[in-house]
Amino acid sequence: MNLSQFSTTQIGIAVVVFALLLGVVIGLWYSIRKRRTTKLRNRFGSTEYARAVNEGGSQRKAEAALDKRAERVDALHIRPLAAADRARFVESWARVEARFVDGPGGAVMDADKLLGDVMSTRGYPMSDFEQRAADISVDHPLVLDNYRAAHQGALRQTRGQANTEDLRQAMIHFRTLFEELVGPPDIARARAV
Repeated sequence: MNLSQFSTTQIGIAVVVFALLLGVVIGLWYSIRKRRTTKLRNRFGSTEYARAVNEGGSQRKAEAALDKRAERVDALHIRPLAAADRARFVESWARVEARFVDGPGGAVMDADKLLGDVMSTRGYPMSDFEQRAADISVDHPLVLDNYRAAHQGALRQTRGQANTEDLRQAMIHFRTLFEELVGPPDIARARAV
């Protein structure tokens, strides 16, 4: 075909149609991206989403990493606690909190260990802290900052650098995560929404 066979009007119409189609494709792409971003922000929370973008170097890389994280956790067999396990953990937590007055450092370390036991019983793999935090972020984004802060307090205690206020804050943060992980599943799910 020769372009000279087409009139100026026909070429103009073809250009306009092409521009419109291109606009629709770009609009759809932008809409899909925006929906994906909103979904990930809602699932992981704004803080963890921003952290992922900061660590990933770009929004695209961060969103791919968050999707991969969600797929990993969705493939795990995370389960709610049985009533007997829940009762046992609640009783253990009460003992840990009672020990805080006389031995705050030991109580913080016990709280950290108890939370590890809770996570393990629920089906979370017990690898390094960052992997545990990433796994927790998928289903419990609202308490992830508490977990990170509590872990930092426990690390300061291990190094002998924690004061009583650091330990008190760590226990408060551990309690928030404990209540989220041990509480009835319907309540945890409602908080995440």
